[in-house]
Amino acid sequence: MIPVTLQPEPEDFNKEVRQKGLKWLEEKGIDPASAPTEASELPNYWRHSNKQLWEAYSGICAYLAIYFEWGTGASSTDHFIAKSENAGQAYEWSNYRLSCLGSNRNKHKFDDVLDPIGLHPDTFFINFVSGEIYPNPSLNPDELALAYKTIKRLKLDSAENNKMRAERYGTYVSGDCSLNFLLSKSPFVYAEIVRQRLTI
Repeated sequence: MIPVTLQPEPEDFNKEVRQKGLKWLEEKGIDPASAPTEASELPNYWRHSNKQLWEAYSGICAYLAIYFEWGTGASSTDHFIAKSENAGQAYEWSNYRLSCLGSNRNKHKFDDVLDPIGLHPDTFFINFVSGEIYPNPSLNPDELALAYKTIKRLKLDSAENNKMRAERYGTYVSGDCSLNFLLSKSPFVYAEIVRQRLTI
């Protein structure tokens, strides 16, 4: 995971998502700042902006920091503040994180993970021998604890994800891809190669 910059909302977002959502909440007598009785009943107007979210963030998963093609069907809109906790945030662009399906499922409604938007640089490091992700040891105790929780909750250190990062690095070292390619397809690996001064 690396810092993500909040992108501007699409021009039609207010009309097609926010206003429709707020109107529905008003009709149902639900305070936008409160938790809905049943989050599953909230109309999924955010689906209108799914592809716009993917385009706005260049197809990069906010949690795994890897590129995935829209055509794979693996894209999902994660509500960083869960819909079950705040009804109005279900219809706010600033609450959306582009996510691979797996990461979104792992996060679910939990709030014990770091937000990629606003994340401090160099919060996470990579051991390229194994591909393992680990928190920056210089974080303060509270930050360190939350970083470990984030890794565990999102399964950022799964065998598959570790292998993926190690293989991306290996592909670069072998000369089969450029540093610029990694910047657009695997920006966390790119950032760690640069930070560790492993460029060739």
